[in-house]
Amino acid sequence: MSDWKPSIYEHLDFRSYLTAYYDAGKANTRVISYRYLARRAGFSSPSYLRHVMKGERNLGPDSIDRLVKALDLGKAESDYFRALVAFNQAVTQEEKNLAFERVASIQRFRKARRIDGALFEYLSHWYYPAIREMAARRDFRDDPAWVASQLVPTIKNSDARKALKVLFELELLVKSDDGVISRGDPSITTEHEVQNLGIGNYHRQMLEQASKSIELVDREMRDLAAMTVCISKETVQELKRRVHEFRELLFDLCDSDENPSIVYQINTQLFPLTTAELQTPKSSKKTK
Repeated sequence: MSDWKPSIYEHLDFRSYLTAYYDAGKANTRVISYRYLARRAGFSSPSYLRHVMKGERNLGPDSIDRLVKALDLGKAESDYFRALVAFNQAVTQEEKNLAFERVASIQRFRKARRIDGALFEYLSHWYYPAIREMAARRDFRDDPAWVASQLVPTIKNSDARKALKVLFELELLVKSDDGVISRGDPSITTEHEVQNLGIGNYHRQMLEQASKSIELVDREMRDLAAMTVCISKETVQELKRRVHEFRELLFDLCDSDENPSIVYQINTQLFPLTTAELQTPKSSKKTK
């Protein structure tokens, strides 16, 4: 691989990699151009690759095969590039999750982008945040069997062990020199698309836990309520503002608790059940 070529494993978007490859090629060689790359890949249009890089076109299977050859990617790099294309072009949440799991399973990715994979793990399992909050208890200990037994519903010891490992890696749990474990508050940044995917998983799992609580938790230990209303768009904004204020009040109340002993999940949802006006369907990108 030429020294000027960027590492594909530093990217979570195949379009950003193509852009970085093109820019590095223009800066370090005299041959790289859209026309040159199109000719090497066998594309009939010199502008096709530019449209792909701008997000105006998608890559089809045949185009992917041609492009990895044109870029002189090795087998491992080609596999990673294909995984990125599948991730970035996935339509449904399920497809995105499956595609990202494939991306995150590649060893070179794990070395280059450890935080992305670990944070995705944290957001995609309901019990990771629960275990972190459990560390506020005075009797907390990093024993997988004990942790697993405290959760509702309980989880496997192996899942608790993996969760503890990720929480310590992300410094969401920290251990002092005298062995006391507490909740950490690190500054974590990750790719926007990975964060959005993980947050979507988080909300879906917590909604699922709320549903399960109807059967698993005594009524005296929970509070579930819902309202269905017809309102204006202006009222929607006011409701969102008041819900935000209410959440802040709840955070202050919980943070001031000096003797926490049980982890609770507090969900707030506000979403439409009807359309307010006709929506113009978005045109899908063409795939070559």
